[in-house]
Amino acid sequence: MDEFLSEWGLWGLFISAFISSTLLPGGSEALLLALAVNEAHADASLLLVATAGNSLGGMTSWLIGWWLARRYPPEDVSGHKYEAAVARLRRWGSPVLLLSWLPVIGDPLCVAAGWLRINPVWALCLIALGKAGRYALLLWFV
Repeated sequence: MDEFLSEWGLWGLFISAFISSTLLPGGSEALLLALAVNEAHADASLLLVATAGNSLGGMTSWLIGWWLARRYPPEDVSGHKYEAAVARLRRWGSPVLLLSWLPVIGDPLCVAAGWLRINPVWALCLIALGKAGRYALLLWFV
């Protein structure tokens, strides 16, 4: 098992973190903790890979929002299930993307950011910072 974790653990963590950060369910935290407990990889590597996968997944949601804005402009958002996320972004601005790691509201925040055409570089920085903070906190507890 240790050889498997050593060889495939980082790829599995990246894929799990990516999927967890899209609109699909996932459990990258459990895999991150399992890899950390088994000491299959350095904590810095785990943090980097999990953050990269999760951030790219968040940016995939951002791209979905950007694409949706072409068909359904943000001005026509009333009654849509993402209305609350759009309202938060409009009220608090792009720094609310630091909360993109939160379950349930994180994915809609990323979609709403793309929908509102938040600068993609700025969005990526904020999303990555929030997600790295969450993974760092989990690693600190282990």
